[in-house]
Amino acid sequence: MPSPSSGPNDMASVLIHACCAPCATYTVEHFRKERHELAGYWFNPNIHPLSEHALRLQTLIDFARDVGMPLEMTPDYKIEDYFQAVAGHEGQEARCRYCYLLRLGQAAGFAREKGFDAFTTTLLISPYQKHDVLKQTGEEIQAKVGIRFLYEDLRPGYHESRKMARELNFYRQRYCGCIFSHAERFSFPKK
Repeated sequence: MPSPSSGPNDMASVLIHACCAPCATYTVEHFRKERHELAGYWFNPNIHPLSEHALRLQTLIDFARDVGMPLEMTPDYKIEDYFQAVAGHEGQEARCRYCYLLRLGQAAGFAREKGFDAFTTTLLISPYQKHDVLKQTGEEIQAKVGIRFLYEDLRPGYHESRKMARELNFYRQRYCGCIFSHAERFSFPKK
């Protein structure tokens, strides 16, 4: 369990919700440069199929081990939690918001329970995520759970994260993770 910070110049303990190792590369490096004590957290019931979930998780486990970052994870793959969260909100922006609420809410609860000073997410590095929705959702969870959401626009580091992932020979996925984003990746433009 991390030791709480007592002042603005102290090192803050931050739990990073991690969606995958490629997004974690730059994110972890960035927050370490800011002198944060980090631990990773895996909770991604949105990722489909199960084989994709397992591949992303194993790559993240390997990365966390290699960089000496503790990694906590939820043991079960419960895609039904994701479907229940987004049911009736299948449009892309609404769906993403409810997915963020599910995953970041879980991370924030874990961070508070374990005594972290703040929580954040590797989703902040992706230019494909909805940053205004991510920020708003994180702030809502912060107010509800009582733990700081550490928001930084990490998108300028996106290409560096891709480069780092290639150099480390990481598996790099080609869609966000959910069944909807998988289908959207392969759908043809409407005429």
